[in-house]
Amino acid sequence: MPLFGAIEAGGTKFVCAVGTGPGDLKEQVRFPTTTPRETLAKCIEFFSTQPRLNAIGVGCFGPLDLNPRSASYGRITVTPKTGWGDADVVGPLRAAFQVPIGFDTDVNAAVLGEARWGAAQGLGTAIYITVGTGIGGGALIDGRLAHGLVHPEMGHLFVPREVDDSDFEGSCPFHGARCWEGVASGPALEQRWGQRAEALPAHHPAWDLESRYLASALASLVLVLSPERVILGGGVMQVGALFPLVRQNLLRALAGYVQASSLIRGIDQYVVPPGLGQQSGILGGLALAERAASDAGAQNG
Repeated sequence: MPLFGAIEAGGTKFVCAVGTGPGDLKEQVRFPTTTPRETLAKCIEFFSTQPRLNAIGVGCFGPLDLNPRSASYGRITVTPKTGWGDADVVGPLRAAFQVPIGFDTDVNAAVLGEARWGAAQGLGTAIYITVGTGIGGGALIDGRLAHGLVHPEMGHLFVPREVDDSDFEGSCPFHGARCWEGVASGPALEQRWGQRAEALPAHHPAWDLESRYLASALASLVLVLSPERVILGGGVMQVGALFPLVRQNLLRALAGYVQASSLIRGIDQYVVPPGLGQQSGILGGLALAERAASDAGAQNG
């Protein structure tokens, strides 16, 4: 059976694994994200101790150059992560192992993993949103990961200000309080309320406001992309009070315009947590590797 490698490349930590799916993760390691050279060397060292891999998939923090025709394909572009601007991620892996490399954003990898084995299994169109240190979104459209000019940057959708939040300056260094990340990410919650999200009690007014901002942007995504399911992950979404509030406010924002029975009568199954739990990212890497191997086989066949 083909064996795949996966990397969940985050700004804080990297996770590497080998296997074929959720029930077959043979080896897994994690280590802090330091310099590109040191961090990628640890990835190569780990995979070098494993049996021969058929492909490697990388779900990476960004922004990224995902255009295979570009001279800078496989690199991180402009990032606030010190030392990682213009870092080549794909090149060292390809040179070390000479196998197909699947490369995409961490959230695109997550939605692909969820479509392959998790909450979006059997669906052609779905979105995965992570709400944590930042907000990011990945989209699967008719079975294909969304790319274009660059890749989805859903966390920077502009959202209308809630009337009871008009004085908040926002946490986004680019857009202040104009974008989703600026008003609803973990740092935005901490900046607004003076406490980290996980320290806020379930009855705190933060969660009503947070749910309205989440629902506002989700309504736009539902109207534009028409996903068959919305998957919400990330640290902030671990707060139990949020899901019911987001579902309720999403229906209120859509105001009955989207007449889909799966949304109206099944909102609890429409806006859902990740089916793969905390493993959406690393399993998404395996799914990227699987696709890369399949694409390479089709080209060679």
